[in-house]
Amino acid sequence: MTSTAPSTSKDTPPSIQSSSQDAITNSGLNTSVEIGKYIALDCEMVGIGPSGLESALARITITNYTLDQIYDSYVLPTEQVTDWRTPVSGMRPQHMTHARTFKEVQTDVARIMKGRIVVGHALRHDFAVLKLSHPRRDLRDTARHGPYRALVGGTPKLSLLASELLGLEIQSGEHSSLEDARAAMLLFKRDKNRFETKERDQVRRRG
Repeated sequence: MTSTAPSTSKDTPPSIQSSSQDAITNSGLNTSVEIGKYIALDCEMVGIGPSGLESALARITITNYTLDQIYDSYVLPTEQVTDWRTPVSGMRPQHMTHARTFKEVQTDVARIMKGRIVVGHALRHDFAVLKLSHPRRDLRDTARHGPYRALVGGTPKLSLLASELLGLEIQSGEHSSLEDARAAMLLFKRDKNRFETKERDQVRRRG
């Protein structure tokens, strides 16, 4: 019987720190690159509410299929930040000096996503803080991909998948939404055929 688990051999690690286009933090929309059919997104979040346990959007990065950054922005939370979560989020108060409003970023992101396939890891968390939705048929979530879940018998961490399948070390300290978006896209590309076959099968079952 053929195994359904993806290969764990570590190829030459691709670079997610750089690509063919410059990646400038908080630069907004990069009009010099083609967006294409597939995009990957990742959000960094800060804590709001009395104990900082609720999440609010503070940064988002979107890349295209070839890992070029097509959008990056700091985002002004709509409520007072009670926990910057800096050790994980990398966010600090000074990042808000030139941040865009939530509404502006939400509008930009909705426009970019429209009619495209969105790749990411545990996308429900990203969409929750974006306060957006997207057709299920157009989502490719590496946290929900069966062969990747089989590696750990449940929901895998992005850092584990990146290490085991891509030979990349990410999230060892403060997270980068750019690195995480690129890692998710690389994981999707690595097993793209099975991602797409699964989606076609689900569409047929839904009728």
